[in-house]
Amino acid sequence: MFAKNKLLSLAVMALVTATGAQALRLEKINYADFSQWVSRDIEESKVLGGDTKRVYAIGPTKHIKGNVAYRPEGGTPWATSNVYAKVSGIVKASNTVEPATIGGSKVAKLQTKMEHVKVLGVINMDVMVAGTIYLGRVNEPISSTSAPFSKMSMGIPYNKSPKALVYDFRIDMPSVNTRVRSTGMSRKKTISGRDQAEVYCLLQKRWEDKNGNVYAQRVGTGRERYSRSVAWTKGHQLPIHYGDITRQPFYKPWMGLLNGEKAYYGYNSKGKLVPVKEVGWAPVGTMPTHVLVMASTSCGEPFVGTEGITMYIDNIAFGF
Repeated sequence: MFAKNKLLSLAVMALVTATGAQALRLEKINYADFSQWVSRDIEESKVLGGDTKRVYAIGPTKHIKGNVAYRPEGGTPWATSNVYAKVSGIVKASNTVEPATIGGSKVAKLQTKMEHVKVLGVINMDVMVAGTIYLGRVNEPISSTSAPFSKMSMGIPYNKSPKALVYDFRIDMPSVNTRVRSTGMSRKKTISGRDQAEVYCLLQKRWEDKNGNVYAQRVGTGRERYSRSVAWTKGHQLPIHYGDITRQPFYKPWMGLLNGEKAYYGYNSKGKLVPVKEVGWAPVGTMPTHVLVMASTSCGEPFVGTEGITMYIDNIAFGF
């Protein structure tokens, strides 16, 4: 946002935003103006060089020094792809989301990076990591690269029906039509096809069976992907569509239900992190129980991406 006085601009934004003739009332998401950040200094293992890496989280301003698992404070609903990992006793940190300044305003900067891991100067491993923010939390320390969705809870309780997700954003997209798959456990592989940044807002009605399995119906769907650079855009509206959208002209396969390997995870009543299996489309008018909001510099499978894709995002809100 190019306003010099962010407090004034946020006050105006809180009243109304307009696209053409349509005006929406905005409901801000906590900490989604990205003016406050937690900074963490994590010391990586000596076999990796023993460097201290600065890692960020979205939440009330604070500095944390030391290799401690991060637990959200101050009511922040946000998690990121930034993690503290401890695999077989070896500590590694990754930072693909950080604060940046655009037009005098602090925003979130997301970037796809190749994390280089060099053990004792002999073993070299590369891991492709996308910059991602989402409503939920991650369980630190991360102990392996397998099944990454099983290490994070996606979505928070929510029972409203917004018309759109509204945000300011910019995309910087490298002019390449290839992606790289690199997990650190196998050789890097170049894959044809252009990666895309994306933003989505998904509404679900969840329930749990007697065995602790969690299921969901998809109540509302808003999802966009970006394959080209986008100039700084204020008040962009991502429409949320309700009910079964599979026969709508705008429907794309990647807007479909999340189940099987695509299922995200959430906590059941027993405190266990389990897959949330989307089993159908909810009728229009169904009240949601949860909302998932995510912004990412990649839309593919984990550890696949294009280095250098960058998204700047700010002022994320629900529009009514």
